[in-house]
Amino acid sequence: MTIEERGDASLVTHALAKDELSRLRDVETEQVEFRKGLVRLGRICGYEIIDGRMETEYTEIQTPLTTTMGERVKGLDDVVIVNVLRAATPFVEGLLKAFPRARQGVISASRDESAGMNEDGEFPISVEYEKMPDISEDDTVIVADPMLATGSTMCTVLDHITSNGPDPERLIVLSAVSAPPGVVRVAEAFPDVDLLTVAIDDELDDDGFIVPGLGDAGDRAFRTD
Repeated sequence: MTIEERGDASLVTHALAKDELSRLRDVETEQVEFRKGLVRLGRICGYEIIDGRMETEYTEIQTPLTTTMGERVKGLDDVVIVNVLRAATPFVEGLLKAFPRARQGVISASRDESAGMNEDGEFPISVEYEKMPDISEDDTVIVADPMLATGSTMCTVLDHITSNGPDPERLIVLSAVSAPPGVVRVAEAFPDVDLLTVAIDDELDDDGFIVPGLGDAGDRAFRTD
């Protein structure tokens, strides 16, 4: 299995995931390839979630020659993917290749960088739009955001999800790159959440950006400043 437990978070250690992340980190990777890389990384992470977090069941199959027993993944029709706009859009595109029948939710949650971090290392968060499907106790909910930095945005998103309806069977936070303060903040606020990431980086700089990181994923994917 290529998911390794690392304290408050688990690492997706698949070789292709690490390869794609290295390409995303490279400052020479231009917009189109950056977006395609996020799509590929989302697909890989989706397959790893299926392999490492979902169960299978035996079922009888009629082949052209005889009957036999096969295995099917349980719960593929009970997946909700939440897109934290806007940087997660290509990341979610990749996840949907692994979960093509998933229901989708979107939430526009962004931090006010002009206000700066407060003394607790948090940013004020603005939620401008939210559209979520109904979530049931049988669902696996995957909240996707390429960057888990301070955890301010993710905690706000999780507040919105958990305050409306029953708790899902699994609640997964998926990121490409995380920083230790964000991992700790989310784990303390939501101890039942399963935190998955491809890398836990060294630190946050004074502006709340992950170091070494990969820059602003939204700006690099959509060619904005």
